[in-house]
Amino acid sequence: MKWVYIVAGIVLFIQFLILPNSAPESLEMSIVETVVRESGIPNAVSGIIFRNRLYDTIFEVVVFTIAIMGANFLLANETPSHKIHSFTDQPSIVLARLGATISALVSIELAIRGHLSPGGGFAAGVAGGTAIGLVAITSSPEWIQGIYKRWYAATWEKISVLVFIVLAAITLVGIELPHGELGALFSGGIIPVLNILVAIKVALGSWAVILVFTRYRGLF
Repeated sequence: MKWVYIVAGIVLFIQFLILPNSAPESLEMSIVETVVRESGIPNAVSGIIFRNRLYDTIFEVVVFTIAIMGANFLLANETPSHKIHSFTDQPSIVLARLGATISALVSIELAIRGHLSPGGGFAAGVAGGTAIGLVAITSSPEWIQGIYKRWYAATWEKISVLVFIVLAAITLVGIELPHGELGALFSGGIIPVLNILVAIKVALGSWAVILVFTRYRGLF
Protein backbone atom coordinates (compact mmCIF):
# COMPACT_ATOMS: atom_id res chain seq x y z
CA MET A 1 0.00 0.00 0.00
CA LYS A 2 2.88 2.35 0.68
CA TRP A 3 3.93 2.14 -2.98
CA VAL A 4 0.57 3.58 -3.96
CA TYR A 5 1.20 6.58 -1.71
CA ILE A 6 4.72 7.03 -3.08
CA VAL A 7 3.54 6.92 -6.71
CA ALA A 8 0.68 9.31 -5.96
CA GLY A 9 3.09 11.73 -4.30
CA ILE A 10 5.47 11.62 -7.26
CA VAL A 11 2.64 12.20 -9.74
CA LEU A 12 1.34 15.12 -7.70
CA PHE A 13 4.82 16.66 -7.53
CA ILE A 14 5.27 16.33 -11.30
CA GLN A 15 1.86 17.94 -11.79
CA PHE A 16 2.99 20.96 -9.76
CA LEU A 17 6.08 21.30 -11.97
CA ILE A 18 4.33 20.89 -15.32
CA LEU A 19 1.04 22.75 -14.92
CA PRO A 20 1.42 26.54 -15.15
CA ASN A 21 0.02 28.96 -12.63
CA SER A 22 -3.49 29.82 -13.75
CA ALA A 23 -3.51 33.21 -11.96
CA PRO A 24 -1.81 35.98 -13.98
CA GLU A 25 0.73 38.18 -12.19
CA SER A 26 -1.17 41.34 -13.00
CA LEU A 27 -4.17 40.01 -11.09
CA GLU A 28 -2.04 39.42 -8.00
CA MET A 29 -0.76 42.99 -8.08
CA SER A 30 -4.27 44.37 -8.54
CA ILE A 31 -5.45 42.43 -5.50
CA VAL A 32 -2.67 43.92 -3.35
CA GLU A 33 -3.44 47.42 -4.60
CA THR A 34 -7.14 46.91 -3.89
CA VAL A 35 -6.46 45.75 -0.32
CA VAL A 36 -4.15 48.72 0.32
CA ARG A 37 -6.68 51.17 -1.08
CA GLU A 38 -9.65 49.74 0.82
CA SER A 39 -7.83 49.34 4.16
CA GLY A 40 -5.90 52.61 3.96
CA ILE A 41 -2.59 51.10 5.11
CA PRO A 42 0.56 50.09 3.17
CA ASN A 43 0.81 46.69 4.90
CA ALA A 44 -1.57 44.60 2.83
CA VAL A 45 -1.14 41.60 5.16
CA SER A 46 -2.47 43.57 8.13
CA GLY A 47 -5.24 44.88 5.91
CA ILE A 48 -6.32 41.33 5.11
CA ILE A 49 -6.03 40.08 8.69
CA PHE A 50 -7.85 42.98 10.35
CA ARG A 51 -10.32 43.85 7.60
CA ASN A 52 -10.86 41.37 4.78
CA ARG A 53 -10.76 38.31 7.03
CA LEU A 54 -11.49 39.96 10.37
CA TYR A 55 -14.13 37.34 11.14
CA ASP A 56 -11.42 34.65 11.13
CA THR A 57 -9.07 36.81 13.19
CA ILE A 58 -11.68 37.13 15.95
CA PHE A 59 -11.79 33.38 16.37
CA GLU A 60 -7.98 33.13 16.21
CA VAL A 61 -7.84 35.40 19.24
CA VAL A 62 -10.56 33.37 20.94
CA VAL A 63 -8.70 30.10 20.23
CA PHE A 64 -5.52 31.56 21.74
CA THR A 65 -7.51 32.56 24.83
CA ILE A 66 -8.98 29.06 25.14
CA ALA A 67 -5.49 27.55 24.85
CA ILE A 68 -4.28 29.64 27.78
CA MET A 69 -7.32 28.69 29.83
CA GLY A 70 -6.71 25.06 28.93
CA ALA A 71 -3.13 25.18 30.17
CA ASN A 72 -4.33 26.58 33.50
CA PHE A 73 -7.10 23.99 33.75
CA LEU A 74 -5.00 20.94 32.88
CA LEU A 75 -2.17 21.80 35.24
CA ALA A 76 -4.30 23.09 38.12
CA ASN A 77 -4.47 19.69 39.89
CA GLU A 78 -0.75 18.95 39.62
CA THR A 79 1.69 19.36 42.46
CA PRO A 80 3.83 22.49 42.12
CA SER A 81 7.43 21.79 41.24
CA HIS A 82 9.95 22.12 44.06
CA LYS A 83 12.84 22.95 41.73
CA ILE A 84 12.79 25.83 39.25
CA HIS A 85 15.35 25.73 36.45
CA SER A 86 16.82 29.10 35.48
CA PHE A 87 20.06 30.76 34.42
CA THR A 88 22.52 31.32 37.25
CA ASP A 89 25.76 32.31 35.50
CA GLN A 90 26.25 36.03 35.00
CA PRO A 91 27.09 36.02 31.24
CA SER A 92 23.89 34.15 30.40
CA ILE A 93 21.86 36.50 32.58
CA VAL A 94 23.33 39.58 30.91
CA LEU A 95 22.76 38.21 27.40
CA ALA A 96 19.21 37.09 28.21
CA ARG A 97 18.24 40.47 29.64
CA LEU A 98 19.85 42.27 26.71
CA GLY A 99 17.80 40.08 24.38
CA ALA A 100 14.71 40.85 26.46
CA THR A 101 15.29 44.57 26.07
CA ILE A 102 15.67 44.25 22.30
CA SER A 103 12.59 42.03 22.05
CA ALA A 104 10.53 44.47 24.09
CA LEU A 105 11.53 47.39 21.87
CA VAL A 106 10.74 45.34 18.74
CA SER A 107 7.37 44.43 20.24
CA ILE A 108 6.47 48.07 20.82
CA GLU A 109 7.61 49.01 17.32
CA LEU A 110 5.60 46.22 15.67
CA ALA A 111 2.49 47.04 17.70
CA ILE A 112 2.54 50.77 16.92
CA ARG A 113 3.76 50.67 13.31
CA GLY A 114 2.64 47.20 12.27
CA HIS A 115 0.10 48.65 9.84
CA LEU A 116 2.82 50.60 8.01
CA SER A 117 5.61 48.02 7.76
CA PRO A 118 6.02 44.23 8.03
CA GLY A 119 4.76 43.11 11.41
CA GLY A 120 1.52 43.48 13.29
CA GLY A 121 -0.24 42.53 16.50
CA PHE A 122 0.55 38.82 16.51
CA ALA A 123 4.25 39.36 15.75
CA ALA A 124 4.39 42.11 18.39
CA GLY A 125 2.79 39.82 20.96
CA VAL A 126 5.27 37.05 20.22
CA ALA A 127 8.18 39.49 20.61
CA GLY A 128 6.69 40.73 23.89
CA GLY A 129 6.20 37.18 25.16
CA THR A 130 9.81 36.40 24.24
CA ALA A 131 10.98 39.40 26.26
CA ILE A 132 8.97 38.25 29.27
CA GLY A 133 10.30 34.71 28.92
CA LEU A 134 13.90 35.90 28.80
CA VAL A 135 13.38 37.96 31.94
CA ALA A 136 11.65 35.04 33.66
CA ILE A 137 14.52 32.60 33.12
CA THR A 138 16.91 35.01 34.80
CA SER A 139 14.72 36.00 37.77
CA SER A 140 13.08 34.35 40.74
CA PRO A 141 9.56 32.92 40.17
CA GLU A 142 8.21 34.88 43.13
CA TRP A 143 9.42 38.17 41.66
CA ILE A 144 7.93 37.61 38.21
CA GLN A 145 4.68 36.33 39.76
CA GLY A 146 4.53 39.39 42.01
CA ILE A 147 4.82 41.76 39.03
CA TYR A 148 2.13 39.81 37.19
CA LYS A 149 -0.28 40.28 40.09
CA ARG A 150 0.78 43.83 40.95
CA TRP A 151 0.00 45.14 37.46
CA TYR A 152 -3.21 43.06 37.12
CA ALA A 153 -1.89 41.44 33.95
CA ALA A 154 -4.63 38.79 33.94
CA THR A 155 -7.31 41.48 34.08
CA TRP A 156 -5.73 43.50 31.29
CA GLU A 157 -5.52 40.38 29.15
CA LYS A 158 -9.25 39.76 29.51
CA ILE A 159 -10.05 43.42 28.88
CA SER A 160 -7.97 43.44 25.68
CA VAL A 161 -9.87 40.39 24.37
CA LEU A 162 -13.28 41.88 25.13
CA VAL A 163 -12.41 45.26 23.62
CA PHE A 164 -10.98 43.57 20.52
CA ILE A 165 -14.13 41.52 19.99
CA VAL A 166 -16.38 44.56 20.45
CA LEU A 167 -14.39 46.77 18.07
CA ALA A 168 -14.12 43.94 15.53
CA ALA A 169 -17.88 43.34 15.67
CA ILE A 170 -18.54 47.04 15.12
CA THR A 171 -16.19 46.97 12.14
CA LEU A 172 -17.91 43.91 10.68
CA VAL A 173 -21.24 45.71 10.92
CA GLY A 174 -19.81 48.34 8.57
CA ILE A 175 -18.91 51.17 10.94
CA GLU A 176 -15.33 52.31 10.26
CA LEU A 177 -13.14 55.20 11.34
CA PRO A 178 -11.67 57.54 8.71
CA HIS A 179 -8.65 55.99 7.02
CA GLY A 180 -6.58 59.17 7.09
CA GLU A 181 -3.53 59.69 4.91
CA LEU A 182 -1.95 56.56 3.48
CA GLY A 183 1.41 55.90 5.14
CA ALA A 184 0.81 58.16 8.14
CA LEU A 185 1.05 56.79 11.68
CA PHE A 186 -2.58 57.67 12.42
CA SER A 187 -4.12 55.96 9.43
CA GLY A 188 -6.01 52.82 8.61
CA GLY A 189 -9.02 53.53 10.77
CA ILE A 190 -9.43 50.95 13.53
CA ILE A 191 -6.63 48.64 12.30
CA PRO A 192 -3.81 50.19 14.44
CA VAL A 193 -5.99 49.85 17.54
CA LEU A 194 -6.71 46.19 16.76
CA ASN A 195 -2.99 45.65 16.23
CA ILE A 196 -2.17 46.99 19.70
CA LEU A 197 -4.96 45.00 21.36
CA VAL A 198 -3.77 41.75 19.80
CA ALA A 199 -0.19 42.52 20.83
CA ILE A 200 -1.28 43.06 24.46
CA LYS A 201 -3.38 39.90 24.42
CA VAL A 202 -0.65 37.64 23.00
CA ALA A 203 2.12 39.06 25.21
CA LEU A 204 0.12 38.82 28.45
CA GLY A 205 -1.24 35.41 27.48
CA SER A 206 2.30 34.17 26.92
CA TRP A 207 3.21 35.55 30.34
CA ALA A 208 0.38 33.57 31.94
CA VAL A 209 1.52 30.34 30.26
CA ILE A 210 5.12 30.94 31.37
CA LEU A 211 3.99 31.32 34.98
CA VAL A 212 1.87 28.16 34.85
CA PHE A 213 4.60 25.95 33.43
CA THR A 214 7.16 27.45 35.78
CA ARG A 215 5.02 26.68 38.83
CA TYR A 216 3.94 23.15 37.94
CA ARG A 217 6.77 21.88 35.75
CA GLY A 218 9.75 23.97 36.80
CA LEU A 219 10.48 24.73 33.15
CA PHE A 220 9.91 27.63 30.75
